[in-house]
Amino acid sequence: MAMELSWQELEQHHKLISEGSIAELFNKDKNRFNKFSMRFEGILLDYSKNLIDETTIKLLLKLAAESNLSEWRERIFSGEKINHTEERAVLHTALRTPKTDKLIVDGENIIPQVHSVLEQMEGFVEKIHSGEWQGFSGKRITDIINIGIGGSDLGPRMVVNALHPWQSPNITSHFVSNLDGRELSDTLERVEPSTTLFLIASKTFTTLETMTNATTARNWFLQQSGSSEDAISNHFAAISTNIDECLKFGIARDSIFHFWDWVGGRYSLWSAIGLSIAVSLGMKQFRKLLAGAHAMDNHFREAPLAENMPLILALLGVWNRNFSTIESLAILPYESSLNLFPSYLQQLDMESNGKQVDRAGDSVKHQTSSLLWGESGSNGQHSFFQFLHQSQTRVAIDFIGTINPEHKLKGHHHKLTANMLAQSEALMGGRSIEQAQQGLATTDLPSSKQQLLAPYKTFPGNTPSNMLLLDRLDPYTLGSLIALYEHKVFAQGVIWNINSFDQMGVELGKELAKEVQYELESGNGARKNQHDDSTRNLINIFLERRVSRH
Repeated sequence: MAMELSWQELEQHHKLISEGSIAELFNKDKNRFNKFSMRFEGILLDYSKNLIDETTIKLLLKLAAESNLSEWRERIFSGEKINHTEERAVLHTALRTPKTDKLIVDGENIIPQVHSVLEQMEGFVEKIHSGEWQGFSGKRITDIINIGIGGSDLGPRMVVNALHPWQSPNITSHFVSNLDGRELSDTLERVEPSTTLFLIASKTFTTLETMTNATTARNWFLQQSGSSEDAISNHFAAISTNIDECLKFGIARDSIFHFWDWVGGRYSLWSAIGLSIAVSLGMKQFRKLLAGAHAMDNHFREAPLAENMPLILALLGVWNRNFSTIESLAILPYESSLNLFPSYLQQLDMESNGKQVDRAGDSVKHQTSSLLWGESGSNGQHSFFQFLHQSQTRVAIDFIGTINPEHKLKGHHHKLTANMLAQSEALMGGRSIEQAQQGLATTDLPSSKQQLLAPYKTFPGNTPSNMLLLDRLDPYTLGSLIALYEHKVFAQGVIWNINSFDQMGVELGKELAKEVQYELESGNGARKNQHDDSTRNLINIFLERRVSRH
């Protein structure tokens, strides 16, 4: 009942504040930036370009308090099984906890288990980097291919891509996830079997996409190398809980890395799933990534709600999604190394909070999650920014930039940052018809042409945005940034009263695909009464027009 009252208060407040604009709020308060910005170590969050005032934040914090956010926050860190549909704890935070800490789950301290795997990873990485680990022909490993899907691919792929300045000079990293054989085929064409190590990342070691690609890679290796199956152990490692299947595949027991059912796929890069990160960058940098995430964990757990960066980001998202009714969130990193970050956040956010049922099994009363998308700047300025500026669809935006780039090319970074800051200002301030007319009056165009063009030169503005400005994009800061969004998503799930840690929405398509796969592979076509008329015809047309390449 208390939450319903807070919700109603926010709805009434929005009616009042939406009569004005963000630009007007800046004109009224010259100290607005200081009121609506905060810093955590190397990350600055400026949220002043949102349609908010001090009353908005007060009411949003009241909503968080009445959602029992503080209690839920402690429950996730203490190992309680808050993923109630799967009866699991949610402890990706434990994966970056120092060795000296203690966390009891089901009567056992899990921290020693976590660090045992980290030590196993460290020994493995050292062998690869030193050249001690050799392929079947006695050559050192020069290429690693991570084969996974979802969280077993996207997280590690994003991190390795973002931190390429720290890439080991002796290792080239590749990632394969898509069931489309073209991705694996193209990757295999770039490597030699004698110097390639495959990392198979699958919790169950039965995932369709991963095991299809892994089996094909295994067959390719045996055919191209001319080796016996004994050589598999020199060129394949696994991250899995299914030890028996890994051993059957030919992977040595010492090359099987364990993780736990309290590690969700989209939160798993901190676990042994991050082995490709560790091999690519070195274990020292992987530990820095963990340390940055742990620092953000402590901030989220201990900071007062009003000074809590993940919570403030979450509340702004709730405000824009539920009260400003903005359905879409664009993630725009003005740092090309973060070009995969929007895709990573798509999975983190939409797979977690794209839900229609609450914790009691009832229909959710409010919209949840946002349609999340994005592209790195300044490329996006030459594609969809026209839409952001002048379409009738409003989009909330998170800009992400760095102050100190990792490259040394002069002149680039100031221009890049100028574009990012200018775009956030332009999207917020817009341009009125009077301003457009004044600008055109300074040109040599005839007055009739000026009058014609003025409407086309107007911009509605009032687009809300956050600015996340990083001192630099290094392993520690990236760890903090990822954890910031993890906790944001969790906090929003608490406010919406949903379970952010299951993903049952992905199951139906998988179930139906098994039936269709059987019909395609049998070559007999769609079985009678198994599908709708469209699907049945598409299956049959596919088989009729399919040309075998073998």
